[in-house]
Amino acid sequence: AALILATGMTYVLIIGGSDLSVGSVLGLSGAVLGVCMAKAGWPLGAGVLAALAAGFLCGAINGFVSIRWRLPSFIVTLGMLEAARGGAHAITQSQTQYIGAAVEKIAEASVFGLGLPFLVAFGLMVAAQLALSRTVWGRYMVAIGTNEEAVRLSGIDPRPLKFAVFALSGGLAALAAIINTSRIGSANPNAGGGFELEAIAAAVIGGTSLMGGRGSVVGTFFGVLIIAVLGNGLAAIGAKDETKRLVTGVVIVAAVILDQYRQRRMRN
Repeated sequence: AALILATGMTYVLIIGGSDLSVGSVLGLSGAVLGVCMAKAGWPLGAGVLAALAAGFLCGAINGFVSIRWRLPSFIVTLGMLEAARGGAHAITQSQTQYIGAAVEKIAEASVFGLGLPFLVAFGLMVAAQLALSRTVWGRYMVAIGTNEEAVRLSGIDPRPLKFAVFALSGGLAALAAIINTSRIGSANPNAGGGFELEAIAAAVIGGTSLMGGRGSVVGTFFGVLIIAVLGNGLAAIGAKDETKRLVTGVVIVAAVILDQYRQRRMRN
């Protein structure tokens, strides 16, 4: 789930944006899945589609509002962070939705001995990296993040692609919610809290610039691994959750400082 979230975040950062809502969108999408299956009695397929629709809708709203009114994306997505979290609590009445074996089939499924969640995350990483490095859309994304005005003056409208990237980020948050929910068999409206910071940290550690115009999904994969190793190491020594948050914050600041240092060296 962490790699899926961070992949969407990488795309958003590359175009010069930011998405602070992915953790809350994950929580909302999981809540939609839980309510549809546990309360409404929907089958797994319908619940999954509803969760994906909720995620894509949140991402599309982020993109539309920030593009239509030219607002900084971090402000728009900060608002969505609160709205999505409130929505998750509203539809679940702040209660965990226990789904059970029906949704756990996703986590238990395997192909050639490899778990379905792993295959989905790995396949997504490969596809996202190829799209970024081998397609014209990937080149446009980098160009938008580097100099959006230059892209506009060259006769290319950057707005549809920016909208698509934000919608994709929301959709990937929903996909992460489905996998996360399938592992525990329940949907908690508080799920995903703080995940947006871990996704940003993983992307920046992997070489994606917070200023836009540079990034790699493969690099983000290694960033996710580093964050996971740090988390497991802290858990092994009995560190509290507060310590983990402190370390994550320090890592983000250090990665940003390193990114700024790289930017200055490139300019010089």
